[in-house]
Amino acid sequence: MKHTDIKEVLTNPAYKGQQVTVCGWVRTARNSKNVAFIELNDGTSLKHLQIVIDKANDIEYENALRLGASIRVEGTVVEARQDAVEINASSIEVIGDCPLDYPLQKKRHTLEFLRTMPHLRGRTNTFNAVLRVRSVLAESIHRYFQNRNYVYINTPLITGSDCEGAGEMFQVTTIGYSQDYKNEEEYCADDFFGRKAGLSVSGQLEGEMAAMALGKIYTFGPSFRAENSNTPKHLAEFWHVEPEVAFAELPDVIEMAEDMLKTVIRELLDTCRAEMQFFDDHFEKGIIDRLEDLISHDFGVVTYTEAIKLLEESGEDFVYPVSWGCDLQTEHERYIAEKVFKKAVFVTDYPKEIKSFYMKQNPDGKTVAAVDLLVPGVGEIIGGSEREADYDKLVASMNERGMNLDLYSDYLDLRKFGSVPHGGFGLGFERLIMYVTGVSNIRDVTLYPRTVGNIR
Repeated sequence: MKHTDIKEVLTNPAYKGQQVTVCGWVRTARNSKNVAFIELNDGTSLKHLQIVIDKANDIEYENALRLGASIRVEGTVVEARQDAVEINASSIEVIGDCPLDYPLQKKRHTLEFLRTMPHLRGRTNTFNAVLRVRSVLAESIHRYFQNRNYVYINTPLITGSDCEGAGEMFQVTTIGYSQDYKNEEEYCADDFFGRKAGLSVSGQLEGEMAAMALGKIYTFGPSFRAENSNTPKHLAEFWHVEPEVAFAELPDVIEMAEDMLKTVIRELLDTCRAEMQFFDDHFEKGIIDRLEDLISHDFGVVTYTEAIKLLEESGEDFVYPVSWGCDLQTEHERYIAEKVFKKAVFVTDYPKEIKSFYMKQNPDGKTVAAVDLLVPGVGEIIGGSEREADYDKLVASMNERGMNLDLYSDYLDLRKFGSVPHGGFGLGFERLIMYVTGVSNIRDVTLYPRTVGNIR
């Protein structure tokens, strides 16, 4: 069906005075004595295109005024008020009729209400803007790494090992429930892969293997966590950005994370001005200024030990007590970023007991070369580390955690055959979208959220 994108009609002056055909869904409609008006949106623009129907022209328009209907309009592009354009319709065709019980009747709905209809909420201004920001950020992230000689790697979604060592994985099986087996070992031996398999919680381990051949790689794909965490920040399925770089130490990881985040936020602010103004107006007043401020300063750096001391001496009455060895909570992270540094800050060198097995052990024997990026308003947004490149130290760390080394034989081999210092980080893509839009619930920045008890 030949037609012109509404975005092109709204932004390209060459269309003024021209006859065009546009298609879209009716967002709002008004009917007066001599003229009817339709606000049309085809998804290419946050802004709607106004269709003007002069009733003297004998145009069939009645069913086209129904909210949610899809229509095809032919007409002339003319100037409207405030340097805008609209279309004087010469013909209208209803492509898909819409009944009067179409649920998106009001101009504003709560996000909770819209979660009950994920198949329709994309037609609202909020999700039009969210999904466009998501698309622009994804493209920007790919471009950032591609322009810097990184290779895009697709790591397995089905795996036999747990990257985090926490066991919070979804099991993959073709057998399902059965009482025909005496134990798990017998069950798994008869399953599709002949051993226990699950959905990947991270592509990092396989990413390290690719980096040991290609030098600089990144993954950008889904990860799965079987955590019973029914919070505004957790999804069972989320998208994960994970660069991995050979011949890199912790300072290199920090530099890479800061540069990437600043670059993609800058491109977002320049590309999605209308969408970002929408979020500034309706979700978080001042978010544009906050992001501009974030990328205009060098990020701070503080060790975990120094951060704990700052928290202990703060005089703040934290809900979660602070002591060396504790895992920093969101309230602690926000205090450090917002009250102490008043900007984004990297916290480094965490106690080894609260970090993953693969992180490089520092000479003090107590900490590892880990890093988290804390940002004002949210807390942690990036987590990374230099990886342990020493075979014996890695094995010792895994044995301390009671891990089955046989499941990680390929990973351990990397430390035998030409091992090098290397590191990377993980960025939860949905959490980045939450941060740049001010949307407070992670369920509202993805098309179909997968959470505890929700698989619609």
